[in-house]
Amino acid sequence: MNTHGFLRVAAACPELRVADCPFNADRTLALMARAEKEGVNLVVFPECGLTGYTCHDLFHHQALQRAAEDALAKVVEKGSQVFRGVALVGVPLAIEGQLFNCAAVIHAGKVLGLIPKTYLPNYKEFYDCRYFCPADNATFGAASCAGQSAPFGTNLLFDCRTMSGFTLGVEICEDLWQPVPPSSLQAIMGATVLANLSASNEVIGKASYRRNLVASQSARCIAGYVYSCSGDGESTTDVVFGGHCLIAENGVTLAESKRFQHGQQLLVTDLDLDRLLHDRIQTNSFHDANRVSDLGLGKYRTLSFDLDVAPREPKLVRAVDAAPFVPTDPATRDERCRDIFQTQVAALGRRLSHIGTPPVSIGVSGGLDSTLALLVLCKTLDALGVERDRVHALTMPGFGTTPETKGNAHALSRALNVSLREADIRAMCVEQMRALGHAPFGIKLDGETADSLSEKLRHLSAEKRSDLTFENVQARVRTSLLMSAGFVIGTGDLSELALGWCTYNADHMSMYNPNVSIPKTLVRFLVKWAAENEFDGDARATLLKIVETPISPELLPVDASGKMTQSTEASVGPYELVDFFLYHFLRFGAAPDKILFLAQFAQFSKPYPADEVRHWLRVFLRRFFANQFKRSCLPDGPKVGSVSVSPRGDWRMPSDAAARVWLDAVEGEG
Repeated sequence: MNTHGFLRVAAACPELRVADCPFNADRTLALMARAEKEGVNLVVFPECGLTGYTCHDLFHHQALQRAAEDALAKVVEKGSQVFRGVALVGVPLAIEGQLFNCAAVIHAGKVLGLIPKTYLPNYKEFYDCRYFCPADNATFGAASCAGQSAPFGTNLLFDCRTMSGFTLGVEICEDLWQPVPPSSLQAIMGATVLANLSASNEVIGKASYRRNLVASQSARCIAGYVYSCSGDGESTTDVVFGGHCLIAENGVTLAESKRFQHGQQLLVTDLDLDRLLHDRIQTNSFHDANRVSDLGLGKYRTLSFDLDVAPREPKLVRAVDAAPFVPTDPATRDERCRDIFQTQVAALGRRLSHIGTPPVSIGVSGGLDSTLALLVLCKTLDALGVERDRVHALTMPGFGTTPETKGNAHALSRALNVSLREADIRAMCVEQMRALGHAPFGIKLDGETADSLSEKLRHLSAEKRSDLTFENVQARVRTSLLMSAGFVIGTGDLSELALGWCTYNADHMSMYNPNVSIPKTLVRFLVKWAAENEFDGDARATLLKIVETPISPELLPVDASGKMTQSTEASVGPYELVDFFLYHFLRFGAAPDKILFLAQFAQFSKPYPADEVRHWLRVFLRRFFANQFKRSCLPDGPKVGSVSVSPRGDWRMPSDAAARVWLDAVEGEG
């Protein structure tokens, strides 16, 4: 698993007895052993976990100080026997006549470093300054503890030589709550994983704030953030600790513990270091803070260590979303759809108002994409106070149009009070093919009419249903009609553009395309959302019917019974796979082998054999690389999410780039 850039981390909340250091050491070791069984590489324990944070004035007693150091020595010695990873343990340490609230970084029987708490809260229920000295008081860079000499300071980073991308930064509780947390500086200096040993008590509303704080810091630092908090066993004399543990990655909370649980907890998940490194490289302004000399960034010390990263657990302890563009939570999905729809309306409204709201033309096929574009157009005109009679809607049945989709186009237009003109394009296509000297499917056009050709095409055998010129002529005739009718609203979606599943200078072209950065899996949900939230009556009923319509360009002839013979997904792959590939390939720059690895853990609508996933990924990559020339000259359209192929806003790629490296990686993954 580690070869794909995943680091397994855990936030631990052990059973605790205040001031009972031997007990606390044993409970810490027990959780370290459990972490080993679960394949954890990094485990983070709470602040002052070996003594308890609520010891108060007992911290000043030498008996407790000695017991704390003895407990640390035991964890260092015994810990290497039960846990191969890195453990962060909270302990108060008396050093040169001062008491510091420290995090000890432990690995392989050694204390790799000691990090003192930077900010000591001394307000309301907190009295840290009564017990501890601030980190700045230290005049030394190393300290003796647990029979060892270890680097000491807030300027320590821990870099793993055996796992690319794993550099650890550590802070303690209050440090995170300040305007300039140490973790921000650590991230600038290269830390990709940030750990916080905390003893944050519970009051009303604090859990939500804490959750947002951890997630936002992980986003600001483009890092993984592991937050462990004291829980059951701390004194409840004045405050209560809930054991609220959190693990976040670049703004997303991956795992969260239940609060107020009795006994010990171990919160485990996998951080994706590849993603973090990709986003840091892509976000080139991330490292600009290095220019600020007074931040003291040059004082950081990087300590290297070797971690045994042999695979320990075959499964991925992390959710892999099969539909990354479509939120699984209904409330979040509803909010996302509303935001996207309003973005589309606002974008199209700005363009139309800028050019004086001319008559607009749109092709309405009865399929998903044209339906969404028409809905956006209607709501845009309503927002501008313009009558819908400015819409020149055309449905242009051809040789592959079915009665169902044509009926949907007419029904939707009626329900939306949009006048729809039907233009049968078959005769025009026959004349163009005749002018080109093209015999569709081997049928000579001498004396053929549109109706006679249609009848012959109905009886084609399945193996003969392939004729690119036949398809392109129909697509371009349709666009020619639209271009003559008004300001053309495009309908193609992001997934089609990624695959090049559009005819150059036909459905590929428009004067503004509100769908340009919306993937196909999301288009379906947007149409359904609009049906349930923006429209009612006949419009809603028709929209819900369209949602269930199979996806097809309807450019190949219907069969003898008038049924559709061309399935888009049979040619390019299931769109749920296409969008899964698209998301990981474009958003995170994931290598093909990693995409295949992730696909094993995604719960798609049906099980896909590994060979089938590999086949469709190969198709995706070939089509993506071969069709950049279509994306290089896209019409304007709004970016609505984190993935876009606009040559101006997001994706720049040479049209003749070779796909070999990526295709070889597909073949090489066992």
